[in-house]
Amino acid sequence: MVDRAAQAASFGPAAATYERGRPGYPAEALDWLLPPGRPRVLDLGAGTGKLTRAIAARGLPVTAVDPSDGMLTELRRVLPGVPAHIGTAEHLPLPDHSVDAVVCAQAWHWVDLAHAVPETARVLSPGGRLGLIWNLRDETHDWVRRLGEILNSPEEPRRTDIGPPFGPVEHRVFRWTHRLNFDRLLALVSSRSYVILLPDDEREALLDRVRDLTETHPDLAGRDVFALPYVTECARASLED
Repeated sequence: MVDRAAQAASFGPAAATYERGRPGYPAEALDWLLPPGRPRVLDLGAGTGKLTRAIAARGLPVTAVDPSDGMLTELRRVLPGVPAHIGTAEHLPLPDHSVDAVVCAQAWHWVDLAHAVPETARVLSPGGRLGLIWNLRDETHDWVRRLGEILNSPEEPRRTDIGPPFGPVEHRVFRWTHRLNFDRLLALVSSRSYVILLPDDEREALLDRVRDLTETHPDLAGRDVFALPYVTECARASLED
């Protein structure tokens, strides 16, 4: 059985690795997720601020919330002007109706829907929007599929359940490519919760298999920079009147 609590808690000590290895998100996805105008945005499960910085770069007022103090320490270093608070989807440290949009990147599958949905609705203004986003490796490419096998964690579509008081959920997919060198690829692998929780010897053995993949696969061998294709899955829903 997967220990969700242990997985969630694992990210804090690995915050710097997470920041170095994880990709950002395509601008087109954020265009689609956010409502028009100048919405006040909550980045829920903000981590080290991968999505937060893209929101802030648009000049939008954004607040970050994450359960890990280690992750928020990294976020505050990168984005010192962004309010950042400890909290969860089930217990948000924000007043009622204080934001116009809540975005949640790579994290909605962790939440307790029975508590997270009404709590998210509480902090949203009337008609406010909840947006969900995940970067998934595109395993239609052979080397990416083999990477998933090494990780023992093939990519699968993520849960986008929301429900009342939100209206129907809309979906959109964006395809793009993240370019990274060998060190950042290892950081990407090392930042996975599954890998973080491995015993040291098993983690090193797994990383050795990744090194071997980069040295032997025809799409990677001899290259300094790798093109890692992603499928970014998005979902959005608005509060019903």
